[in-house]
Amino acid sequence: MRLQDLSAALSDLESNHRLRRRATLASPQGVDIVVDGQSYLSFASNDYLGLADHPALALALQQGVERWGAGSGASHLLTGHSEAHQRAEEALARFVGREAALLFGSGYAANLAVITSLVGRGDAVFADKLNHASLNDGCLLSRADFQRFRHNDMAHLEQLLAASAARTKLIAVDAVYSMDGDEAPLPALLALAERYDAWLYVDDAHGFGVLGGGRGAAAEHGLASERLIYMATLGKAAGLAGAFVAGEGLLTDWLVNRARTYIFSTAQPPALAAAVETSLRLIEEGDERRARLAQLAARCRERLDGTRFAGGASRTPIQPFIIGEDAHAIRLADSLRRQGYWVPAIRPPTVPENGARLRISLSASHEPAQLDALLDLMLQASG
Repeated sequence: MRLQDLSAALSDLESNHRLRRRATLASPQGVDIVVDGQSYLSFASNDYLGLADHPALALALQQGVERWGAGSGASHLLTGHSEAHQRAEEALARFVGREAALLFGSGYAANLAVITSLVGRGDAVFADKLNHASLNDGCLLSRADFQRFRHNDMAHLEQLLAASAARTKLIAVDAVYSMDGDEAPLPALLALAERYDAWLYVDDAHGFGVLGGGRGAAAEHGLASERLIYMATLGKAAGLAGAFVAGEGLLTDWLVNRARTYIFSTAQPPALAAAVETSLRLIEEGDERRARLAQLAARCRERLDGTRFAGGASRTPIQPFIIGEDAHAIRLADSLRRQGYWVPAIRPPTVPENGARLRISLSASHEPAQLDALLDLMLQASG
C-alpha cells in the first residue's frame, strides 16, 4: 500500500469507529493509574493479582540487573541462555507439574512456535472459534489443514476429528477466553485428544496465577498427560513479561531445535528470568488475593443477574459488558472516562461483529465499593 492508501484506510477506520490510538501511562501499572496527565480508576489491565508493581518483584528485577546486566545479547542457542533462564525454566516446570519448560519473549511467540513446529502440510489443527489471534496465526502459518469448531462445542469438534485422515492432529484452545472470561472444557478436550490420537495445546494466559491455586487451568482440573502441552504468559497475573511452554522433555527439546520464534529471537533479559522464582512464590502465597478476585467476580455476577448482561458474567477476572454497536461502546467508555474510570471499548476484529463491549478486568487490588460504583454507572448509562 502507498502512503495515500494508508491515509484513506485510516480515515475509513475512524469513520467506522474502528480506529485505535494508544494512551500513555504515566504511572506504574495498578488500580490507580495516570493516563495522559489524568488520574483514573483502572479496570483495564490483566494484572489480576496486583503483582506488576509489587515491591518484592521490583527488588528481584533490580538484583537481577545488578547480577546479569540489562540485556541477554544473543539468542538462547548462542550465548543468550543464562543460568537465570535455566533456573526459571526449571522452577516453572516444577510449579505446573511438568517435566520441562521453555521460556519465550511473549505468548504470541510461544503460540507460533508450538503450532508451527508440531504440524504442517498433511496435518490438521482444530481450533475453537473464539481463540486468541495468536493461536489462529500459528494455525495459518503452520500450513496444516485449519479447521475451526463452534465455541466449546465438543460434539462439533468430535465430528471434525473423526472425519480427519491427517497424519498428525492438534487441538488448540484458550483455557480462559480473553474477551468473555468463560472457560474451555479441558477434561472433555483431553478425552477427545486421547480418543483421536491428537495433541492438546492449551493457552492459559488468563488462568495462570488465578486458577488451580495459581498453578493454572490444567491444575484446576487435575490434568496430566503426555498429550497436553501447556502455555502461560508471565505478563498478566505473574506481574512480569514473557511466556513459557511446559510439557515433556522431548517436546521442549524439539522446540529448541525447530521453533523459529525461539531459535531466531534474542533471549529475554536475564533479569526478568531471575525474577520468575519470586513471582512464583508470590503466586503460591496468593490465596488471599485469589479469594478477593473470586469475591469480586461473584459480586459482578450478582449485580448483573436479571439484567441483559447477566449471560456474560464469569467466575474469572474477565467480565464482559457486551454493548453491540461500536459507536455506543465508545460513547459509554468516554462517559466513564470523564467520571474517572478507565474501561476501554473493545471492538471488532478483536471481538465478533456487533459484539463491541466494555471488558471489566478485575484485580485483587480492587475494592468491592469501587466495582459497585463502576457497575452503577454502567447499568445506569446502558439503560
